[in-house]
Amino acid sequence: METLIPEALQAYMDRLVSPLPDLLQEIETYTRAHHPEAHMLSGAQQGQFLCMISQMIRPRRILEIGTFTGYSALCLASGLTEYGQLYTIEAREADAGLAQSYFNKSSFRDRIRLLIGDAREILPSLNEGWDLVFLDADKTSYIEYFNMLLPKVRPNGFILADNIFFHGQVLADPVKGKNAKAMLDFAKHVWDCDQVEQVPVPLRDGLMLIRKK
Repeated sequence: METLIPEALQAYMDRLVSPLPDLLQEIETYTRAHHPEAHMLSGAQQGQFLCMISQMIRPRRILEIGTFTGYSALCLASGLTEYGQLYTIEAREADAGLAQSYFNKSSFRDRIRLLIGDAREILPSLNEGWDLVFLDADKTSYIEYFNMLLPKVRPNGFILADNIFFHGQVLADPVKGKNAKAMLDFAKHVWDCDQVEQVPVPLRDGLMLIRKK
């Protein structure tokens, strides 16, 4: 996956990031070797960032939309309170099955609930208030997800939206491609929302850190 970070700087940052647990390294190694869309994996830098954000917030309820092979869910789960729970939604059964196999190996196996299907259909059935949300699914639905989620995010809760740079395509003039256009529309939608404040984080493919007021 192309990023906006120069290769030399990326290599330097890779050397500085703290190592993640063995299970996460196992997921990364397997995914990169066997998954045709391995570029979707968060990786060590973003993974450690997700861990630290969760550990700072100490959420009781976490929601993830877009499980993939389970890497980011396990990073986010690291900050759960003692009786906290993480819900993660994955549309593809094969990826969900692989992720569940890793969840079963982890110390969070009883606190991660994996749901398979269309998030837009599943979300209304979840009667929870969210402390932390990680949005990493189909880009053209980000605004719809945001609008569905925001009422259920607790005051001072956070949404992390991934891929806001979309491989740098958001900088093109004119912007081409439905996903890049969707990311521009999403950024404007968040900017125009008076219920939140936000800051872009230039990590990997870009994250938007959004706080509900």
